[in-house]
Amino acid sequence: MKAIVVKNPGSESRLVIDEVETPKPDAHEILVEVKATALNRADLLQRQGNYSSPEGSSSLLGLEMSGIVTKTGNQVSKWEKGDRVFGLLPGGGYAQYSVIHEDMAMPIPESLSFEEAAAVPETFLTAYQSLCWLGDLSRDEVVLIHAGASGVGTAAIQIAGRYDARIATTASSADKLETARELGAELLINYKEEYFSDRIEEQFGENSIDLILDFVGRPYWHPNMQVLARDGRLVYLAFLGGKYVDKVDLSKILFKRLTIRGSTLRNRDLSYKIKLTRAFQDFALEDLEKGLLKPVIDSEFNWKEVEKAHQRMQDNLNTGKIVLTGMGD
Repeated sequence: MKAIVVKNPGSESRLVIDEVETPKPDAHEILVEVKATALNRADLLQRQGNYSSPEGSSSLLGLEMSGIVTKTGNQVSKWEKGDRVFGLLPGGGYAQYSVIHEDMAMPIPESLSFEEAAAVPETFLTAYQSLCWLGDLSRDEVVLIHAGASGVGTAAIQIAGRYDARIATTASSADKLETARELGAELLINYKEEYFSDRIEEQFGENSIDLILDFVGRPYWHPNMQVLARDGRLVYLAFLGGKYVDKVDLSKILFKRLTIRGSTLRNRDLSYKIKLTRAFQDFALEDLEKGLLKPVIDSEFNWKEVEKAHQRMQDNLNTGKIVLTGMGD
């Protein structure tokens, strides 16, 4: 089969379409003809040599896919050839075929295209895990979602909205904030023009945020501590702004009774991912079918233009997901 392969991993890496061996499904796996996949920042890190694939998984890029089942393992009972499926992968989505455990695959709702389905797994599962499992989100809480126009951010705004949360979000442009508003965010903050902590205190009051999702890290630590409410929770998913913080005041953690957690999803074990996938299906699949939850697609690229797609994400131009198609061309 053909797949996108990283040549010369590092700062001078290139992505080329090359011939590789077609994966073979194990007893409980299915082989899927990939119709679409989507970009994640983990792909950018992996091509730079900074984020290796989990042991035993495909070394190819691509953490999600949608497609058609073409072959099933000899103990698979849930799927048949021809079924439309989508799901989260540890790697291997940038290819004509990929394998996935039968319990990790989800049926594509009839109302979703392959492109839309491919834009769901990584972002929505990450957002659901962060808000509901790690963040212990309750109804009517006040939530701050940084990077609200990112793939995970757009999913998180929608999921928080299903809990009737009041949502504040940060982004870098008026267009991105408008997308966040359309998805349900109440307080829109351009972090290039104003301090989010000031705006939050004006809108919601001091110590008002129950839960924060943060991808940025260092520059947001102190203002995050400032706005969190008593018994507030802070969930870290990345440190795009740096991981070292100066002059950390630990007293706020103590006196506000704060919970601070961090998580990655890719290196979780299979049993955890299966439980998460099942919980997400119960929570979201019907809403995805009805359009109450929807993936936000920034752009679609033929996979032959993968370098352009990566550059768009690298330049932080995307609002929502960037999707790759055309694997059968």
